[in-house]
Amino acid sequence: MKRILITGALGQIGTELALYLADIYGKENILATNRSEKNLEDIGDIRFEKLDVTDAQRLHDLAKDFKADTIVNLAAILSARGETMPQQTWKVNVDGIVNTLEVARELGTKVFVPSSIAAFGEGTPLDNTPQDTIQRPSTIYGVTKVAGELLCDYYFHKYGVDVRGVRYPGIISHQTLPGAGTTDYAVHIYYDAVKKGAYTSYIAEGTHMDMLYMPDALKAVVDLMEADPAKLKHRNAFNITAMSLTPEILEASIKKHMPDFKLDYDVDPVRQAIAESWPNSLDDSCAREEWGWKPEYDLDKMTADMLENLEKKLK
Repeated sequence: MKRILITGALGQIGTELALYLADIYGKENILATNRSEKNLEDIGDIRFEKLDVTDAQRLHDLAKDFKADTIVNLAAILSARGETMPQQTWKVNVDGIVNTLEVARELGTKVFVPSSIAAFGEGTPLDNTPQDTIQRPSTIYGVTKVAGELLCDYYFHKYGVDVRGVRYPGIISHQTLPGAGTTDYAVHIYYDAVKKGAYTSYIAEGTHMDMLYMPDALKAVVDLMEADPAKLKHRNAFNITAMSLTPEILEASIKKHMPDFKLDYDVDPVRQAIAESWPNSLDDSCAREEWGWKPEYDLDKMTADMLENLEKKLK
């Protein structure tokens, strides 16, 4: 990667990825784009342009003028919000990918497209979920992610577009807040621990979902995009993970630093149903074998870093 255009650059991942890539490749080689300017201050003086990813011509023109050699397509409507607007979710999540892949085909750029654990559903093995397995998601977000995975494979095999991606689990960060996803509780629990000393979880006790700390999520993009393509058997939608968590596991880790922390429950049936349709844990052996994936943060290391940074940020 040398010149990188990011769509959805002001979301939870995008704001931190823009800064991360700027440190590696130089801020003059990063173009951040987003439909709105919310969180614009989070990317500092990195170049920014407004872009709705469903506007194919605008995307093409920006990529061409910037001389991008890589497009990172993060523009998406997430799981919980997607259930309130399924048609718009399809338009953004699928049409946006098609537009990105078409620009890549026309201009010869590489592409990074993230998928999600939401791509799994009924019939998927819930424990140690394989890289290649049945995918029958029950949410429109998950449906769009499966469609995106298939489109990416199609454009590679049909047109030779160098498109790669990972299936992200829940991502935990102390920077930009997430945007209406099912795993967001794992971010909010840390914020409320620092602000209130207590948290009320909308996810039920005992509900396992895989999680990843943001530094590892960012590192995965660079490691995969810089990997030798000859070693990539899958290229797209690699399972990656670091830890399988429940609310009470997070509680126990936080209590090592804040013994008086309190956790209560007020379960949201919509998000709980989504969570129960997703894997408890992922098998990420293909990513480890094909491009050397290895997370640097475990739960307690992440908790210590989250609480330290949030203490500075919130107090």
